[in-house]
Amino acid sequence: MDREQEEMQFLGLFGIFKESYKIIISWRKIFSQITLTLILPLTFIFLAHLEISNSLFKDIKHTEFEKEISRPGSKRYNNLSDTLSSEWINFWLFKVAYFTILLILSLMSTAAVVYTIASVYTGRELTFKNVMSVVPKVWKRLMITFLCMFVAFFVYNFLAAFILITCLALLPYNAVVAEIITIYVFLTIYLTGFVYMTVIWQLASVVSVLENSYGLKAMTISKDLIKGNRVVAVSIFFLLNLSFILIEFLFELLVVQGSSLEAWKRAGFGILCFVLLLTFFLFGLVIQTILYLVCKSYHHENIDKDDLSNHLESYLGDYEPLSGKDVQLEHYQV
Repeated sequence: MDREQEEMQFLGLFGIFKESYKIIISWRKIFSQITLTLILPLTFIFLAHLEISNSLFKDIKHTEFEKEISRPGSKRYNNLSDTLSSEWINFWLFKVAYFTILLILSLMSTAAVVYTIASVYTGRELTFKNVMSVVPKVWKRLMITFLCMFVAFFVYNFLAAFILITCLALLPYNAVVAEIITIYVFLTIYLTGFVYMTVIWQLASVVSVLENSYGLKAMTISKDLIKGNRVVAVSIFFLLNLSFILIEFLFELLVVQGSSLEAWKRAGFGILCFVLLLTFFLFGLVIQTILYLVCKSYHHENIDKDDLSNHLESYLGDYEPLSGKDVQLEHYQV
């Protein structure tokens, strides 16, 4: 990276995207290796699950239809009931297996990309072998942070549902307009909070790799870092997720539901969506790491390259918490 940390604070939305592109191009060999090893399987599994889920759900709907037109209590009806139960069990087992593998690959990809960018930033000697040897150790810290965020999202959604149900219950009977307004206001507030928590999670993942903090502490640090950069952080989140939704929509429309298209066209659209999603995953991980550096610079929290290098070096051996001051929080004077 050819920018000093003090300059990072002046990067805006497009500056962060440009810096992310430059670092990927400059270190394309190592990023290509990470992509082929971790991000490519992640992309394949995500798209494959859309196709498989659609196929499994079609079988379930077909069995449900056959059951509805069968006489209750008949042998055919009982057989269809058993088949339907089996299909639902297979569907949810597949979902559990999918989410487990997706989570593991996502966290491993995050660990690899964040560690790589930090190594580039500190000028450390970087090899793919070193990156892959570090990933399992960093992955454990990321998992703890993920579990904390999972609990936070669960509590957030539970409270949101409780508040919405309570508000609707207190409204007068048949107050349709009031209900619509209440739901609209509630969804606006809910989505704002959801986006904010997601941004905190993304930065907390970077904090878990680059600082001697993870879990709740990483979430707290992430929340403090976002202050003053909420507009940029939320804008990045919005653009990335809009891109993700569009890619998923195109795949669903033209590949999963595109049975009327010729086989070569479906295959072509499938390959296009695969390449776009692969690029999206890589850029997304790089961008959230660059955003971390920008937020640190904005708050004048100097990242000492020697100390950070020692912190990264500790991953190559048995990890031991750093003594003394946190390597990430040395303030510099502007």
